[in-house]
Formats: sequence, C-alpha cells, structure tokens
Amino acid sequence: MKIRLKEIAHGRSGDKGDAANIGIIAYDDKGFEVLKKYLTTEKVKKHFEGICFGEVERYELPNLRALNFLLHNTLGGGGTVSLKHDAQGKTLAAALLRMELEV
Repeated sequence: MKIRLKEIAHGRSGDKGDAANIGIIAYDDKGFEVLKKYLTTEKVKKHFEGICFGEVERYELPNLRALNFLLHNTLGGGGTVSLKHDAQGKTLAAALLRMELEV
C-alpha cells in the first residue's frame, strides 16, 4: 500500500549553514512507527537528488514522535551566500511531505 507522508505527519524545515534541516513529526504513535521503519536516509537522499549533494543524517526524537534529517551540501553555501530561491530551505519539509511511502 502506498501513502503520502503528509497523511501521517507534518513537518518544519530550515537551515544550518549549507545543510538543510527537516523535521517530520507523526500525528500519532502508529504513524511514528511507520516513519521509523520506512523513512530512511536513502529515501530522503533520493527524493532530493539534484539538490542534496552531501550526506543525509537522521535523528530520532521519540518523545516528539519525530525524525530530524540534516541534508548536507544542499543550500548552495547557505542563506547569506546562496543564489538559490530558497536559501534557508523553508520549503523542503513541504516537498518531503509529498513523498509516497510503500508500507
């Protein structure tokens, strides 16, 4: 069965220098279990191929039912030097929430 990530979670994103920071927060415990099992660093990296040129790291925050991803070398140098339209990565959570997961 396929589901869109936005059906089980919401998100926030921003920047950490040249790394994008994306937090995905499950609406409930069941959704968090799906996130932990199926939302891998490899899938996030593939979803952002073409803009993410570095490593993707994943951190679990079980007390928040959330996963936090750092996408290195993604923002063209960061907010003060990048020529990208979204140099702070504010739209990346919305982009990730459109991902379909096979569960």
